[in-house]
Amino acid sequence: MTMTEDLKKYYEARFDMMASDGWRDLIEDVKAMHAATNNIVSINDEKTLHFRRGELSIMNWLLTLEDMSRAVVAQEEDE
Repeated sequence: MTMTEDLKKYYEARFDMMASDGWRDLIEDVKAMHAATNNIVSINDEKTLHFRRGELSIMNWLLTLEDMSRAVVAQEEDE
């Protein structure tokens, strides 16, 4: 299956965004937040644990978004 024109434009816009200084700054900030948040010592209760897991899940998604997007495009191009 080949990518539709709309999907190509979607990924082109995403990669344009990821090439910007603002995106790189955001990723550096998220990396610092991830390092500070990825610590179970300060978790006092189950509610905080679940909240922290949610935060880390979102940060992990952002930190892997570029690689995952490139993998999807590569897979689409191989098909």
